[in-house]
Amino acid sequence: MENTFEKIYRVVKQIPYGRVATYGQVAALAGNKRWSRVVGYALHSNPDPETIPCYRVVNRFGEVAEAFAFGGRNQQMDLLKAEGVEFENGRVKLAKYQWEMPWKD
Repeated sequence: MENTFEKIYRVVKQIPYGRVATYGQVAALAGNKRWSRVVGYALHSNPDPETIPCYRVVNRFGEVAEAFAFGGRNQQMDLLKAEGVEFENGRVKLAKYQWEMPWKD
């Protein structure tokens, strides 16, 4: 049986190249819309950043993590920019780049 972090990692792996998801989106898809902080904890302890693209997760305002665990805030922004994601005033343009959440039963 999958634990909470494994559920979160499974969702994060689905975020498409050039798109972002919010902590709340990931939480809802992982099974509990109240897990936003848990998503943050899971991503901070990501065991495999090469295959779990935690840099594609931003807050509800499109802001990157101040304490991004894998190189800091600027590194997270650089990784997103490398995928074509645009920023305005330090925030991802969510209207353009937010992943359309797939249906969840």
